Amino acid sequence: MEDCNWEDIIETPELPLEIIVYILSFLHASDRKEASLVCRSWYYASQDSQRKITFCFPASASSLELIRGLSRKSRCGLIISQLDGFSMSRSLLLEVGLCLGSKLESLALPGSSVTEASLLALLPRLTSLRSLNLRGLNSLFMSGAFLSREEHRQQVRSALSGLEELDLSDIRYLSDLTFNRLTGCTPRLRRLSLAGCHIAFEFDPYGGCPVGAVRDSSALLSLRNLRRFLTEQKSTLVSLDLSRTSITPESLRTVAQVQDLVLEELCLHGCKELTDYSMEVLVKHQTSLQRLGISACTELTSRSVEAIAQGLKSLTHLSLSRDWRITEKGLADLLSVSSLRSLDLSECLHVSGTEIVNGLTESSAARAQLETLNLKSCTYIRDLAVFSLTQLLGDTLRELDLTSCVNVTDLSVRAIATYLQRLVVLRLGWCKEVTDWGLLGMVETARCEPDQETGDKGPRFTRTFGNMGFFKPPRLPFEERPKLVTQNDLHQFRQQAGASLLALSRLQELDLSACPKLTDSSITQVVHYPDLRRLSLSMLPEITDASLASVAWHCRSLTSLALSHCPGISDRGVAQAAPYLRRLQHLYLSCCNNITDRSLLLLAQHCNRLKTLDISRCKNISVTAVDLLQSQLPFLENVHFKCIGGFDLTLTLND
Repeated sequence: MEDCNWEDIIETPELPLEIIVYILSFLHASDRKEASLVCRSWYYASQDSQRKITFCFPASASSLELIRGLSRKSRCGLIISQLDGFSMSRSLLLEVGLCLGSKLESLALPGSSVTEASLLALLPRLTSLRSLNLRGLNSLFMSGAFLSREEHRQQVRSALSGLEELDLSDIRYLSDLTFNRLTGCTPRLRRLSLAGCHIAFEFDPYGGCPVGAVRDSSALLSLRNLRRFLTEQKSTLVSLDLSRTSITPESLRTVAQVQDLVLEELCLHGCKELTDYSMEVLVKHQTSLQRLGISACTELTSRSVEAIAQGLKSLTHLSLSRDWRITEKGLADLLSVSSLRSLDLSECLHVSGTEIVNGLTESSAARAQLETLNLKSCTYIRDLAVFSLTQLLGDTLRELDLTSCVNVTDLSVRAIATYLQRLVVLRLGWCKEVTDWGLLGMVETARCEPDQETGDKGPRFTRTFGNMGFFKPPRLPFEERPKLVTQNDLHQFRQQAGASLLALSRLQELDLSACPKLTDSSITQVVHYPDLRRLSLSMLPEITDASLASVAWHCRSLTSLALSHCPGISDRGVAQAAPYLRRLQHLYLSCCNNITDRSLLLLAQHCNRLKTLDISRCKNISVTAVDLLQSQLPFLENVHFKCIGGFDLTLTLND
C-alpha cells in the first residue's frame, strides 16, 4: 500500500435508495431490522420498505430525541406506555404533536394516566390520525369534564374527522355524556371497542323518556345511548367489540336490529349471559358478519353453531373457545361454509374432531379452506382425527394448535410432518405421548445391533433409512386426498417411516413444552429452522446443553426462547448458544438451577436486545449480577427473579 496513489482509487458509488428499498422488501421484518444496523442509507431504506412502522417505547427523557428523529418519516405509529401527569410526560406529548402531528397515523397510550390538559394539547395537532387507543385510561374520564368546552370539541373534531378506529376498552368511568362528546368528534368511525366497560344494559336511567328529552347521563353508559350511536354511525361502522360486558340476550337483539347497521366483525368474548336464542337473532339480522368472537360464552350450545353455519355464509373467523357446552353437533355444517379460514375450538371439551372431518369430507365441492385451527385442550382428539385433518387441510393450513391434546401420539406428529409442510405455527405442548420417534419420523424398533446396546438412550434407527433416517420416505398408501382414514390405514401407517419434523421448513413458532419423552436425540437433529422466531422447550427434563447449542446454531432468527424447568441446561450451554442468539428478545430460564451469574455476563455480552428475562428460582444467581445485567442491557424491560440465590425475594423489576 506504500506505492498506492489515493487519487487512483475509484470510489464505489452508492446504490440509489429506491434500489435498496426494493431489495430489502424481500426480507422478513426481523431481517430488515438487522439490515437497518449496517449503515445510515440501509437504515432509511429498511424503514421505507416497511411503509408505516409502529414504534413502541416507555415514556422517558431519552424518548424525546427518538421522537425528534421520527420527524423525517412520512408516516408512523406510536405506542407510548407509562405516561403520567408530570412534566416529562407533558413535554413528551408536546413533542409528539410538534414533530409528528401531520404524520402520525396511530397512537396508543397503554398503562398511562395522562391528564386532560396534556391530551387536549396533543389531539388537535394529530390531523392524520386513523387509530386512537385509550384503553384503560381512567384518569381521563374520572372527572367527567373531558371535552366539556365547545372550543375544545371543535378543535378535536377538526383533527379527528378522519379517525376510523377508537379503543375505549376497560374504562370504568365512561358515561353517556363523555362518550357522546368524544364520538361526536369522530363521525367516520369504522371500528369501536367497548370491551370491559360498565354499560347499563338492563337499567334505563332515562325512565323511558324519548331521546333528546333529557340531558345525557353523567353517571353511566346506557344501552339506549349505545343504540343512538349505532344509528348515527351505521353508514361507516363495521366492527364492534362488547367483550366482557354484561350484555343480555334482549340487549344483543336491540343492537343487532339497528336498522341499516351492517357489521362485519363482532366480538362478544366472555359475555356469559348470552343464549342460543340471542345468537339466532344475531345471525338473522347481521348476515354479513365475517368475524365472530363468542368465546367463554358458557351458556351457548351446539344450537348456536348450527345457527351460525346456516346464517353466516361470509364467515371467515370464528372463535368458540371455552364454550364448554359445545359438542360435535353442527360442526360438520360449519365446515361446509366455504369462506371459513380460522376456527378456534380450544377448551371445547366435548369435541373429538369427528364431525370436523366429516364436514370437510362431505363438502368436497365447497368446504372451508382453514388456515388456522386451534384444538387446544380438546382431550378427545386422537390420532385418527389428526391424521384425517392433516390430509384434508394439507394445502391450506398454516397454524395448528394441539396443546394439551393428551391422546395425540407420534403417529399424529408424523402425519403433520408428511402432509402439513406449509405450517408456520405448530403447538404440541403437553402432548406427553410424543417421543423422539415422532419428531424423527421413524418407526420405533425393539431390535438393535449389539454395538448399539451401549450409548445414549435416544432412539435407534432402522437400516432402511441409514443412521439418521432423514432421507425422503417411501410413498405412503394415502396419496389420494381427501379421504377418511380407517383403523386399518392407521395400522399400515405405523409400519411406514414418515417424514421428520425437518420437513416443516417454514416454521416460525414451535411449542414442544412439557413433552417429557423428548431428548437431545430428536431436538438436535430436527429443530433446524432458519426462520423460527419463537421456540418453547420448557419442562423437558431430558434435554441438555447439546440441545441449546444446536438450537442456537440452527435457529439464529429466534426472538423468544423458553427453557424453564430444564435441569440439564447450564452455563456451558449458554456460553455455546449466546453468540448466535443476537436477535433474542425474550428468554425464560426459571428453575434452571445450573444457571449461574456467569450466564448473565454472557447474555449481557451477546444478547443486548433482551427485553424480558425470567430467572426465577435459579438458586445460583445473585441479585448483584441481576443489577449489573440490567445496567448493561438498554432494552431490558422485565426481569423476573423471584427466589434467586436460595432466598424468597418476591421481586420483579418493571422499567
